[in-house]
Amino acid sequence: MTDRRPNILFIISDQHSKYHLGCYGNPIVRTPHLDRLASEGMQLTNAYTAAPVCVPARMAFMTSRHPSRNEVWTNGHMLSSAAPTWAHAVGAAGYETALIGRMHFVGSDQRHGFERRPLGEYSAHYPGAGRVGGPMFKSIPSSTSGQIREAVEIAGYGRTTYQAFDEQVAEAGVAYLKEKAREGRPFAAVAGFVLPHCSFFAPKALFDYYYERVDIPEPSAAELAAEPAAIGRFKRNRDIERPLPAERIRVARAAYFGLCEYFDAQVGKLLAALDETGLADNTLVVYLSDHGEMAGEHGCWWKSNYYEGSVGVPLIARWPGHIAAGAVDDTLCSLLDLGPLAVELAAGEPLPGADGHSLWPVLAGQEDRARPDAVYSELGSRPGEPPSRMIRQGRWKLYQYGAESPALFDLEADPDELCDLGTAAGPAAVRDELLARLNRDWDPQKVAVRSAELARDAEVIAAWGQVVGPRHEDTLPVPDVEAVVRV
Repeated sequence: MTDRRPNILFIISDQHSKYHLGCYGNPIVRTPHLDRLASEGMQLTNAYTAAPVCVPARMAFMTSRHPSRNEVWTNGHMLSSAAPTWAHAVGAAGYETALIGRMHFVGSDQRHGFERRPLGEYSAHYPGAGRVGGPMFKSIPSSTSGQIREAVEIAGYGRTTYQAFDEQVAEAGVAYLKEKAREGRPFAAVAGFVLPHCSFFAPKALFDYYYERVDIPEPSAAELAAEPAAIGRFKRNRDIERPLPAERIRVARAAYFGLCEYFDAQVGKLLAALDETGLADNTLVVYLSDHGEMAGEHGCWWKSNYYEGSVGVPLIARWPGHIAAGAVDDTLCSLLDLGPLAVELAAGEPLPGADGHSLWPVLAGQEDRARPDAVYSELGSRPGEPPSRMIRQGRWKLYQYGAESPALFDLEADPDELCDLGTAAGPAAVRDELLARLNRDWDPQKVAVRSAELARDAEVIAAWGQVVGPRHEDTLPVPDVEAVVRV
């Protein structure tokens, strides 16, 4: 008897803003393959990450639990191997689960329920142990992949290890799909890419194309004067309080836009393989990013804040004959909802203690009265920044850092988030209600204390890794391919 449960393919990028895809309305960035996916499926316009930073977002995606439930608030925190993931639940339902490329797991457990890993990643190593194949960056500082002014000032064109990695992910993904087309067992796979994450260096032809066309966001003096206090602190801590010169913004945005298109081309390889193998008709394809990229909007870069460009994510789903082609839906949803979706379609046992809610009724065009009316996102503490949390309900978004005054935005009247109503008298009742919901199961002081404890424990583990130098089977050697030109 043929198993008609759908195959599932999650395609995950890193740091791709929903504002930088053609199908989401960007008139400059060319993303024909993702645009095609949207035209053949559903595009969700109000999807959010559980944390606008890599590892906490990805671990929440895997467990369908908020970062505080996982106790994963920073990129150095390890997900407990005792935490069940959707890969465990789907695998228990008879699916082959496979991780192809990036997931950014931290620690010795690099699978967390994935049966196979056809391709590892550069960071799949024990804490403290060095990367295999040498450093990630050779002629540019490693800080160009981080959140510091230098990451925008040093940009241009050329080839990086990130580009090489994404090509390997696409190649391994195509090979995996061809293999699975010859088998009958359903699969649930993740193709994990690292682009368009900075460093901001794109192939020269793409950089040149966008350099001539890119727009330069220029926040007005009034906007900067009215920005929430937390945003001012965000900029000071990353040394971008001083406005960057327009030319540096142009160069970095041209490179970022080029990386978006370059990544889209890798997605095209996977979609072509699905077509060629005949898998497309019975495969649910879901595209998502772990968080966004500010790319100069509001004078901000990277992620780690609650502007829509950072905390909002692109989310596209296609399953021919089951999801209406060309559909656009504004339902509030979260990356937490994708694990329950996969488990439901695999006819598996629901994940215990999941904070997410299956997205299937939305994708199928069905009414879902049980769907929660709000989504949450959170950030742990970092030097000079207390833990914070955001709630989005209806037209309103509220966030609070520690016990500070909250910021509040009416996204219907103010979609560009220019008018902070956090201390305004008019929406006081809305603010109080949202603040009560935000803090119902959230204690920023406990988050800070527990984060410090985890950091202390990780030091011991990293010291062991540095001395012993163990090698993990899922480690992908860093290739010597870097050839970049600073512009």
